[in-house]
Amino acid sequence: MVVITFAFRYQPVPNYKNKLLQPTVLFLLGLAVTQISGCESILGYRIGQNESGATIERIINSPIAIPLKFDAANEFSQGLGAVKINGKWGYIDKSGNFLIQPQFDLAESFSQGLAAAKINGKWGYIDKSGNFLIQPQFDLAESFSQELAAVKVGGKYSYIDKTGKAIIPPQFDEAKPFSQGLAAVEMGSKYGYINKSGKFVIPLKFDSAESFSEELALFKSGEKWGYINQQGKVVIPPEFDEVKPFSEGLAAISIEKKWGYIDKTGDFVIAPQFHWAGSIYTGLAGIAIADKIGYIDKAGNIVIAPQFNNTYDFSEGLVSVKRGSKWGYVDKTGKFVIQPQFDNALPFSEGLAKVKIGNKYGYIANPLK
Repeated sequence: MVVITFAFRYQPVPNYKNKLLQPTVLFLLGLAVTQISGCESILGYRIGQNESGATIERIINSPIAIPLKFDAANEFSQGLGAVKINGKWGYIDKSGNFLIQPQFDLAESFSQGLAAAKINGKWGYIDKSGNFLIQPQFDLAESFSQELAAVKVGGKYSYIDKTGKAIIPPQFDEAKPFSQGLAAVEMGSKYGYINKSGKFVIPLKFDSAESFSEELALFKSGEKWGYINQQGKVVIPPEFDEVKPFSEGLAAISIEKKWGYIDKTGDFVIAPQFHWAGSIYTGLAGIAIADKIGYIDKAGNIVIAPQFNNTYDFSEGLVSVKRGSKWGYVDKTGKFVIQPQFDNALPFSEGLAKVKIGNKYGYIANPLK
């Protein structure tokens, strides 16, 4: 065990409401040197300078799991996070160690054991060892969903399996991921739905269409949106200006610039009244009144008063919110668990959340876990 004493001098952060920084800070860290780069319980992070002008990190109430040193980063999926450093993408584990060295021009998150990665202008698919199981050959490549992935070559989309075989030949102008056995596809400016054999189950007749969620999919006819079932029957007629997929039995919809929530019969459960509304996750949904965002429950009761400038969705018991110019995390009561301090902060995934300070990305640990 090596004990290191740091004497740091900080400039106060303008408009930092929680006053967690002090002009001069002297503190003691009892950490083994091998732990410094991957601490499990360090609370907080702030860039400053010591008296000699060297860059240092300040502890301020947020569990940094992987230091902010990446130029870009994706959310963790299947135990790995795609990150960019020195112009190339690779994959790290939850300790911040590279399991797949930076080598790709672009890289997506893992899904069903494979990840799309781009090298020399073409996309292929790698396994968790970093080996290309499907060689780079595609102009675009989507993540695998229900054992198939949409890929684009020569201006048309097809669907391949995990061996790279084209199960559904190239023919589509747009191809959405498979969900509940069906995929929305576009041909000749119209959308329909195919099954995993490539057969049209719902013909090309919509002006736009999205993936199925909770047995219903949203579709557009003219300028209005509605919902169909998996047989293509219109369950909720197209009468809404904007819509979101069903989540936990309800869908957010907009009529005449006011948002509310409907059930699967199309009846209003929460009348249109909000300036914006998000999908429901873990029983709560973000809503905007005037220019501030708060959260309601499924009955429409305000649980967290509108007070934030921006938000994401709840995940793993917390939601990232923007207050003023900084992002932090609140729990389901609206209490700040991680104080606003980040320039951006994404939802938690597999116990970690991507955060940004300045132009660097890293990951924080969920303190509720």
